[in-house]
Amino acid sequence: LIPAMVERGGFSAAFSTALMATSSSIAIVIPPSIAFVVYASITGVSIGDMFMAGIIPGILMGLALVVVVMLEVRRNHVVPSNVEKASAKERWNAFKDAFWGFLMPVIILGGIYGGIFTPTEAAAVSVVYGLFVGMIIYKEVKFKDLWEILIDSAKTTGGIMLIIGAATLFSYVCTVFGIAQAAQALLLEISGNKYIFLLIVNVIFLIAGCFVDANSAMYIFIPIMYPVATQLGIDPVHFGVIATVNLAIGQVTPPVGVNLFVAIGVSEKLQGLRDKTKVTIVSMSKAVWPQIVACIIALLLITYVPWFSTVLLFGK
Repeated sequence: LIPAMVERGGFSAAFSTALMATSSSIAIVIPPSIAFVVYASITGVSIGDMFMAGIIPGILMGLALVVVVMLEVRRNHVVPSNVEKASAKERWNAFKDAFWGFLMPVIILGGIYGGIFTPTEAAAVSVVYGLFVGMIIYKEVKFKDLWEILIDSAKTTGGIMLIIGAATLFSYVCTVFGIAQAAQALLLEISGNKYIFLLIVNVIFLIAGCFVDANSAMYIFIPIMYPVATQLGIDPVHFGVIATVNLAIGQVTPPVGVNLFVAIGVSEKLQGLRDKTKVTIVSMSKAVWPQIVACIIALLLITYVPWFSTVLLFGK
């Protein structure tokens, strides 16, 4: 997508890379989301409810980025190159080729909300379906690739389990020594008003998202903040969406936004494009700020207007 934005769209390499980094962070808000599963496992909230609640906030963040792109076009007079549009036949062929991939979230969410299987079973179903599509339909995965795939999966799972183990130990220590209770009492004392509490939560999560991944932050902060949120009458599902959106934004917030460094890794692929400027963390950090501001505006709407999170659940 980045070369297409640079070559055909007329955007700078830094802006294109920053946009991909920011938009990819929405992945933990749009279901199915691992961050929602982690939050639900900590708090006991329904995973299905969390998935449903994330749809509109994710779209809202996407729309905020659309506005940023439109402003970038006007501010820098971005002019796309003359590229022949795809024909109806080409679009249909592309859709048919991508159809099996599009079907994955339909199967997962449809199965969960249709009561066919639980979210945990949905994970197993998606693995089987992914193997079937990769090996039988697209034929991009061979039997000899399975061993390497299993090793990569074991590494990822092992890393997550280490994080969970360390975070669980941290939560246990906080409970035994009364740190969690003291922190909760302090939060209640400082923010007796739920709107002030939500503002404090936003600041804490935005900062935390710069330094740690979403799953780790959930295990560290949610056990402390969640009881306070429920005491102040904040809907548990709504609070989970707020936390997740915060952490999504934190993934692209300098100086340690994880997505920024991942995006830098693709800068080599921009060599030879029309825009010869090498993408650096400095140039991308400058380009990403308007996108962060837009996402924060969306975050404030999601935070103080619960309707965006709960309308699909309760119709209100």
